[in-house]
Amino acid sequence: MDQIIVNGGTPLVGEVEISGSKNASLPILVASILADGSSEIENVPHLRDVRTICEVLKTLGVKVAFKGDSRVEIDPSWLSGYEAPYDLVKTMRASIYVLGALLAKRGQAKVSLPGGCAIGSRPLDLHLKGLEKLGVRFSLEHGYIYGQAKKLVGKEIYLDVPSLGATVNIMLAAVLAEGETQIKNAARDPEIVDLAEFLKKMGARISGEGTDQIDITGVKSLKGTSYQVIPDRIEAGSYLVAAIITRGKIKIKNCRPEHLTAIIDKMEEMGASLDLGPDYITLVGRDKLSPTEVITRPYPGFPTDMQAQVVALLTVTPGTSVVTETVWENRFMHVEELERMGARIYQKGASAIIEGVSNLSGAQVMATDLRASVALIIAGLVAGGETTISRVYHLDRGYENLVDKLKKLGAKIERRQSK
Repeated sequence: MDQIIVNGGTPLVGEVEISGSKNASLPILVASILADGSSEIENVPHLRDVRTICEVLKTLGVKVAFKGDSRVEIDPSWLSGYEAPYDLVKTMRASIYVLGALLAKRGQAKVSLPGGCAIGSRPLDLHLKGLEKLGVRFSLEHGYIYGQAKKLVGKEIYLDVPSLGATVNIMLAAVLAEGETQIKNAARDPEIVDLAEFLKKMGARISGEGTDQIDITGVKSLKGTSYQVIPDRIEAGSYLVAAIITRGKIKIKNCRPEHLTAIIDKMEEMGASLDLGPDYITLVGRDKLSPTEVITRPYPGFPTDMQAQVVALLTVTPGTSVVTETVWENRFMHVEELERMGARIYQKGASAIIEGVSNLSGAQVMATDLRASVALIIAGLVAGGETTISRVYHLDRGYENLVDKLKKLGAKIERRQSK
């Protein structure tokens, strides 16, 4: 099993290119099976989750080909199956996206209950209730969700919470449903907008994406197309935090600053100096930062996927900061590992109260999930001595070439197999 070893104390300096968005690529790759012809998706990151979703599509008979560094060609004309097996779905929650697509394209779907990071209970009720409104009948058999629909018919659907996953699944089913669908209290994330833009390029009729109501008028068929995925806002935010904590100076290229407004505002509130361009962010680290309060919210609020990274930053920010997690109930598992490095963090309900310390010290720590993994690396970048992070396979799910990118910025970091 691989480990990542970090020797802290070196400011990050230079330029870093942000990869395509994982959370946009996955639903777009699935959506491509709705078309009658082939699609080419550009700017797709080389990640384990991407490979997993492509393997799921292959089990359904879809032809998938990787072209070059970041292009994937999907040919759904060979689609013949309707079952997404446990061995693949157990490793990644986003595999559930095939549910809505298969119901729209084949009228039935059998999908194993999904897995992923252990950051809390993530029930599928909103997905199933929304699809049931469109005419799907579900049963649970031997750990599989089995859905059938003779015909999908558009309806008004209200989501109790603006779930990104549920919004995706309903969109994928509704674009080929008969009549009109309104998704109210829909997720507003940039990844939802990107999916809508891709579907519209295929011929779907969608409006309102990026707001809390998405209107969809079903069409009889969709055509293949080419499309470029947006940059990954969480990767960009992670490098911002890494630069701030090391008091570095970096330029983040190929990003969308407008997708990082909540993150940028919080960093500036703490005292960081940022210059924003149309597709770049330049950051100059400051010697002194101010404590702050962070509350995670659905987009456009502060993203839960940046919570762990910010907690790492606040461990060495003078004063008392408070981070409250409102999205996932079990997303403070990185706290105990940061405490091993000398952090002073007290948990009270859904909040972490952080007393900034002057220094962290390198230690042996263990990653518990994707974002916790990068948070421990960020802490290691500023800690004295050597930090060894185990269970780093989580990183392969969401960060493309992280070690190489950090090395180019001057970090003393390597990945090696444990003995």
